[in-house]
Amino acid sequence: MTRAFSLSVLTIGAALSMTAGLALAGDETVPAAKILSALKPKPLTRGLSAGPQVDPAVSAREAGFLNSVRNRQTRSLSLGERQEIAEIATNKPKIDLEIHFDYNSADISKGSTQAVQELGKALSDTSLKGSTFVLAGHTDAIGGEAYNQDLSERRADTIKKYLVQHYGLNGSNLVTVGYGKDRPKDPNDPMDPTNRRVQVVNMAGKTASQ
Repeated sequence: MTRAFSLSVLTIGAALSMTAGLALAGDETVPAAKILSALKPKPLTRGLSAGPQVDPAVSAREAGFLNSVRNRQTRSLSLGERQEIAEIATNKPKIDLEIHFDYNSADISKGSTQAVQELGKALSDTSLKGSTFVLAGHTDAIGGEAYNQDLSERRADTIKKYLVQHYGLNGSNLVTVGYGKDRPKDPNDPMDPTNRRVQVVNMAGKTASQ
């Protein structure tokens, strides 16, 4: 009886542990509605009190640059182009997503499939139609610079392929870039797992209000 009781307790404990693990995994998935809200362009109000307005010349330069990197292979982007993408993205609507990959691989882990699906749903929303998005891959600081750079590029490409294949998104509107370990989310702890992420940026920026 004592042994049977002990086994029952262990079984229940294992089941609760598995349930807790599943709950935590689910909590990491950002829902499509939240992604959509983060990526929607912020409206510009007209009038003297509207504050700083977007310089048309700057917008034209940004558009010209984005057109130059459309349909480019991620690995073909130069350091200068990667830096320029990061600078343009600074004030754009964006969100960081923790999308996990298999170890030492660009394959999306089974536990993160839903996270990518939520991203696909959000980017398919009609309110974002015609926008150009940057999919930026980031790693933590574990490993060499060249290795992490290559891994971040391949992972960004994997996300793009998934979105094109499963959600019919226009590949020309998805610009992929890898930053390796150069732009950690937490500079004070560059080896923290939170630095391993995919950042999605809506390069449309702002739209004039009606």
